[in-house]
Amino acid sequence: MLFWLKVAHIASMSIWFSGLFLLVRLFAARRRGERDARPDFFNPVANRLFFRIATPAGVLTIALGMSLIPWVEPGAWLIGKLVLVALVVLVHLWMGAHLHALGKGKERRPGLLPRLLGWSPLLLLLGIAALTGAKPRSVGDLPPPGEATHSSSARSEASSSSRSRWP
Repeated sequence: MLFWLKVAHIASMSIWFSGLFLLVRLFAARRRGERDARPDFFNPVANRLFFRIATPAGVLTIALGMSLIPWVEPGAWLIGKLVLVALVVLVHLWMGAHLHALGKGKERRPGLLPRLLGWSPLLLLLGIAALTGAKPRSVGDLPPPGEATHSSSARSEASSSSRSRWP
């Protein structure tokens, strides 16, 4: 069961990020005035991609990821991964707001923010993959989550002997 949850999580994550990458490409084509920017092509494709593919895949990815949390070893990697996933959700929401504004006829002027957000799905995906692959227990001199540093030796013995898998 755990294996299939992981497979489904990775598959839905792949679909979600593919949708985000393609949306970035569609927004860039529209900004440059390419053939894909025609309203009869851009509007149905971008809406279908965002609402019918990327958003359900993102919701499924997050739901499957949350169902996998009880089986993983806690550490700094998990906290970092959750922060990066929250940033991906914010990028996804920004793309939806941008798509909504384009649908209302409000052209946003090109600037630095859309270009940075265009690269952000790739950078966030690489960060998530690196954290998931490396699984560092701590960051720098910080203790791993769940381990308190107390001056009492009895408390430190109790915390080290009660270290078990996170529920």
